[in-house]
Amino acid sequence: MSISDKILKVPLRISLSIILVGLLLKILQWPYARETMMVGFAATGILYLFRFWKKNEKKFLDIVKLVLVVSWTLNGLLRTLHLTYTTFFQIVIGLSFVTWFVMEGTAYFLDEDRRSKNQRIQVIWNFAMVVGALAIIAGSILNVLNWRFAIPLLVVGITIIAAYILKDIFTPKKIDGGDPNNEEFQL
Repeated sequence: MSISDKILKVPLRISLSIILVGLLLKILQWPYARETMMVGFAATGILYLFRFWKKNEKKFLDIVKLVLVVSWTLNGLLRTLHLTYTTFFQIVIGLSFVTWFVMEGTAYFLDEDRRSKNQRIQVIWNFAMVVGALAIIAGSILNVLNWRFAIPLLVVGITIIAAYILKDIFTPKKIDGGDPNNEEFQL
């Protein structure tokens, strides 16, 4: 199955964005942060289980991804509820992530012919993703040091990451093999 026709791609991205919105609410100490994060984690876990179940051919790598996502969502739910014993799930997450990275790793970002599929706009979006991730890391570290601009930096980083996750939802799809005249009738 190619990356472009994966089952439940948009709902999964929306559920991941809901988790990020919940994190923003928690960082800003706004109400309903806990509930938002729980809905996002639960939706991600259920949607991915359904996605795995609907898959025709299940390979070992698909099972590794399922274990990674389900353990991550369960860990997120338990930590959101402030329950103990999340160490087990964190170990499973680490082991399944290392297994996924060894088996697939950066090949996930290549097309079927194993060529890089980065166009200029994708490079810009990837750069934005890196900037967002660095903003989150820097904001987290600076928040520990009680820097006064740490929270806005975290908010900017999480917003960039959420935009990156949702970018494909709002961009128009290319019509391959379509009329080059935008389907206008020319005499």
